[in-house]
Amino acid sequence: MADGVGLRSERGPILLSLMLATFLVAIDATILSTAVPAIVRDLGGFAQFPWLFSIFLLAQAASIPVYAKLADTFGRKPVMFVGIGLFLVGSMLCALAWNMTALIVFRAVQGLGAGAIMPMTMTISGDIYTVRERAKAQGYIASVWALSAVVGPTLGGLFVQFVSWQWIFWVNVPLSVLAAWILWLRYDESFERHRRRIDFAGAALLTAALVLLVLGVLEGGSAWEWMSWQTAVAFGGGILLLVLFVLVERAADDPVLPPWVFRSRIISTSSLVSLVVGVVMIGVVSFVPTFIEVTTGSTPLVAGLTVSALVLGWPLTGALAGHFYLRIGFRATVLIGSAGALVGAVCLAAFSLFPSIVLTAIGCFVLGLGLGLVANPSLIAAQSSVDLRQRGVVSGASTLARSIGSSLGVAVYGAMANAIIAGRGTDAAAVQAGGTGVFVATVAAAVLLLLSGLLLPHVPIADT
Repeated sequence: MADGVGLRSERGPILLSLMLATFLVAIDATILSTAVPAIVRDLGGFAQFPWLFSIFLLAQAASIPVYAKLADTFGRKPVMFVGIGLFLVGSMLCALAWNMTALIVFRAVQGLGAGAIMPMTMTISGDIYTVRERAKAQGYIASVWALSAVVGPTLGGLFVQFVSWQWIFWVNVPLSVLAAWILWLRYDESFERHRRRIDFAGAALLTAALVLLVLGVLEGGSAWEWMSWQTAVAFGGGILLLVLFVLVERAADDPVLPPWVFRSRIISTSSLVSLVVGVVMIGVVSFVPTFIEVTTGSTPLVAGLTVSALVLGWPLTGALAGHFYLRIGFRATVLIGSAGALVGAVCLAAFSLFPSIVLTAIGCFVLGLGLGLVANPSLIAAQSSVDLRQRGVVSGASTLARSIGSSLGVAVYGAMANAIIAGRGTDAAAVQAGGTGVFVATVAAAVLLLLSGLLLPHVPIADT
């Protein structure tokens, strides 16, 4: 291609490696969601399944700031290798898990790998492409989500029905090896390394705070009463640790989340948008397959294809997002996408009253169309406001925000569904009621997404 953007261009092999690395994480979400009922039947109770998503997202969120700082210190390539390696090891351990507790722990290892892969993918693409080039490059990366939307649920359903759910993790092994091999051969990073101190104290405080908050949401009203000392310790301790985290970051020589990130309006609002995107998306991805399987009696394969409509709609508009923001600006693009996401969420809430594969897929698809115009434009706007050496922290802040939103979101949705279902068993009527509650909460989150988009400032399009 004349502009040097494409798989046949000089930077094509690097773009291909980024697409493969993204595919690792993208397929993990869609392929696991179809296997939840089978995993629960083999390893544990229904109330535990939100932890399969929460622990992954928690580990990802907690590690992102450290990886982002390491990338700005030692370079993107070594951090990406660490992420792929951890994801590979975590996948193998998940396939060998002997009970639900072991599987949850090994999912955390996977999350530590994903914590490096996702921000590094965005950072490297931001390094090698200008804002205008990213409009096309993002289309290629967005296509990965479309491919995973079809391949993930299909493979997951086939594995569950004809082999075993363990194969949803084994399939990550060759993909991880291939992604690392291409990156090793083709990505020659030119990076001036500077030795810096890593703010491990800040990262540890943030991790502990998130764990306590998510623990409080997931287990409150289930393992213990909401009005109990355990709930008070979980939420009180989480809030206290967040306060300590802020104090430590202010005094740190090289904080894991620098204060200037929060002082920048575009970066802080872009991160807020990413956080709410995580909340909106995770409830649908984690709960729709179970909702469809139980309420309609569908197979895991069909249930997976239903939720894949969301991640199929996302890249369709994600590929066009660049053309939108180059013409009408970042803020207008995000607002249009937020409005579309709200329409999709309303459709899901309404359709949940009449469980149907087709209607639920339509709601997921419309929601995905809206989110495709929100996620990347808000991040690229923030990236374009800083120089190369700060881009890793900015990408990490956005990914961290989305991971926090997803981890807290799945905890809230899971607690809500469990509270509704509690005492009613897991029959179709109970799961339908739980699904309606989750989708109504998604509507509220979509409204918050629209309000967050209104806070985004105008950012000029610069060719950097």
